[in-house]
Amino acid sequence: MRVLAIDTSTPSLVVGVVNDGERVAATVIPDCRDQNQLLTPTTLDVLTAAGVGFGDLDAVVVGCGPGPFTGLRVGMATAQAFADAVSIPVYGVCSLDAIARASAAEKVLVCTDARRKEVYWAEYEAGVRVAGPDVVRPEELDVATPEAVNVPGHLAERLPDALRTVPCYDTAPLPEHLVAACDFSSAPVPLYLRRPDAKEPAARPKSAAIPDVEL
Repeated sequence: MRVLAIDTSTPSLVVGVVNDGERVAATVIPDCRDQNQLLTPTTLDVLTAAGVGFGDLDAVVVGCGPGPFTGLRVGMATAQAFADAVSIPVYGVCSLDAIARASAAEKVLVCTDARRKEVYWAEYEAGVRVAGPDVVRPEELDVATPEAVNVPGHLAERLPDALRTVPCYDTAPLPEHLVAACDFSSAPVPLYLRRPDAKEPAARPKSAAIPDVEL
């Protein structure tokens, strides 16, 4: 099965073509500041590098977070548009599940940056998620000590002492891991875990509004 894998749930932009579980071509742009503008051209470049077109794909897999509202919307909407254009299915996968695949450890804690000085997190044993996903301040994580921790470097120092004694790594959800973690039955459903940062402006009090004037 030839799959296009996309993830915009973390600061990294991840795009890759995976064929029967093996990465054919991929691009990972760390700390991408313009995922919205770069996702489509990056996808076209990756397809060219893989020697395939959209019509050669069997499915699209997209990371569903947890992640910020804007980032998830960019990746998931674009993945759906690509799939619809060539009438192939699109499947969702928890991005933390994919990140956990990067470690060979039996017990893994995965944390990603949730902004607002918080992290999204989930626990894994033998590749199976046993807790989470959820959102919390790093110093408030109350979990059994794992064998490995995925955590962004700037947040690692805020982990509880017990978690800082184990090997730490920081990786994006890579294309082959997104595909490996996908069960190819789940429709894409965004994992926001909290309300978006942007808020609707509050209604002005009647006294502050422009008065009604009869002409």
